[in-house]
Parts: sequence; structure tokens; C-alpha cells
Amino acid sequence: MSPPSLIDAHPHPAATAPVALSYELFPPRSPAAAESLWTTIGELETTNPDYVSVTYGASGSNRGTAVELINRLVQETTLRPLAHLTCVGNTPQQLAGVIAELLDVGVRGILALRGDQPKDGTEPAQGSLRYAQDLIELIRRVEQRRSALLCAGKVAVGVAAYPSRHPESPSEAHDVEVLLAKQRSGADFAITQVFFHPGQYEQLLARARRAGVTIPIIPGVMPLTSVRRLTRLGELTGVEPAPELLERLAAADTDAERNRIGVAATVDLANAALDAGAPGLHLYTFNEHASALDVLDRLALPRPGARPGPRRSAAPRGGTERRLAS
Repeated sequence: MSPPSLIDAHPHPAATAPVALSYELFPPRSPAAAESLWTTIGELETTNPDYVSVTYGASGSNRGTAVELINRLVQETTLRPLAHLTCVGNTPQQLAGVIAELLDVGVRGILALRGDQPKDGTEPAQGSLRYAQDLIELIRRVEQRRSALLCAGKVAVGVAAYPSRHPESPSEAHDVEVLLAKQRSGADFAITQVFFHPGQYEQLLARARRAGVTIPIIPGVMPLTSVRRLTRLGELTGVEPAPELLERLAAADTDAERNRIGVAATVDLANAALDAGAPGLHLYTFNEHASALDVLDRLALPRPGARPGPRRSAAPRGGTERRLAS
């Protein structure tokens, strides 16, 4: 008879994991945008996030600037990048080269996305990948061929999840089946698209768990401080933001009042997700740090290693210093 497992003897060998924290950034489009972005990066770095995601343009339109930003994050900061990668319009050979390039600069996390279909109606090149599931499987094949270089480690692969029905999907149930297929292909975690109503994350989690999805599903939350941005994202996602929130933001007399209203609404959204069992929060920053840090100040999440001030000195500082609970 084999000896009893020490793990079985101690069913709770570790304390509850802290809430994960991450941000989304996108590559700058101009020198002025780059200067502003690096100020934001310095501010966000003080909160010691678990990773930052870097977006990737449709069909790889900004691949060069995305890889350049990722490379600088690896070399010049303590931040761990999660690289977005889209597959529509790209062949497996092209994508395998991009994956290898990302791994070579130090990326160990990839967010595997289908990407937007061409708006001009052109057909993708013959042999192009069509679905995120195909991209996940390709990442795993590239990883397997490079396992010695990775010290037999593993690349973390993330995917998108949808709290409300995807605009091209027949139903929310179909979205969950797609998420389950991504899990079977090797996805490690999911990050949700933007949502605006407190119950949406909990409902997604319930649907996913009933269907057999076991990977962590991290809510993606944006600071709800801009009427223009909320309206635009509502059009893209097919989910209308709360009319009363839009009305209150539009009626605000000052930017400070508008920010206060939006931050409070965002905190309510984040707390609802955390109460439902969210393992972390992913903040869509739009390359701006002030509102995101205001949200975190209100949430007071414990952040091991968070610092009272910036480590970087290459970029000028903007705004007041902020500190999360540690």
C-alpha cells in the first residue's frame, strides 16, 4: 500500500490566492502618444501588477510597434507582458514566426484571439487560420518545438470570453461552447470583454461552469468615465451601457465630477465581479492611468510589493502619487 499523500492530509495547503491585477495597453501611434504612454507605464508599475497585456492590430497591422513595446517592457521595467495575437488573415507559417519572435524577446504569455474580419469583404489568404482555437493549437505546437529553450516550461495562453452574446454569435450558450472548445485546445485562462452591468459576470461564470469550463475567467473592466467611449464600446459590443449612468455623466459640470461618478460605477462593477468569485481584475486603461488608479484606490486590493512611488525616472511624472494597500 502506498503511503498517504501529504496533500490529501492537508486539504488546504496554501492560503487563498490574492486577487490578480492586470492592465491593457496598446502601442503608441505617435511620439507624443509614446511619451504619454511611458508616463502611464511608470505609474502603473508602482502597483506591481501580475502582468500587462499589449494589443495587436487587425491582421498584425501594428506588429512592429507592438513587439517594440513588449521588448522595452521586458528590458526596462519589472512588468510582465501578455502579448495579444490575432490569427484572421494570417497563415500558420506567418503566425509561427510571430510566436517565435515573441518568445525570443521574453514573452511567456499570449492572448490568442481570432481578430476582426476584414471590413472590406476581402477573402483571407488561402490557408489562413480562422478561429482562436486554431491559434491556441499552433502556439502549443511552437511551444513544444522550443521546450528546451523554455526550460521545459509552459507558455500561458489566454483567450477572450463574452459576458453578453458576441455580435456574430447565435446565442450566449454558443459563446460558452466556444470557450469550452478553447479550453480543450489548451487555453489556460480567459479575460472577458467589456461589460456594463453588475450581474453579467456572475451570469457568465454560472453558464461556463455548468458547461464544464474550469479555467479562470477574469473580468475585464474599463473606467466608466467617458460618455463617448462608453457609447462607442456599446456599439461595438452590442451591449447598451446603463442609460442612467450616461445621463449622470453627461450632466456633470466638471471633469472631476464626471470622473467621480464614473469611478464609483466602475468600483461597483468590479466589486460585483469579485463577490461572484472573480480571481482577478483586468483593467482596460486606454493608455491612461489616472482613472484606473482611482478605481484601485477605492477597491483597496492588497498588492504584495506595491510601491509608494515610481521606480522609473526616464519619463516625467504626471498627477499625484498613488499607493495601493500592501
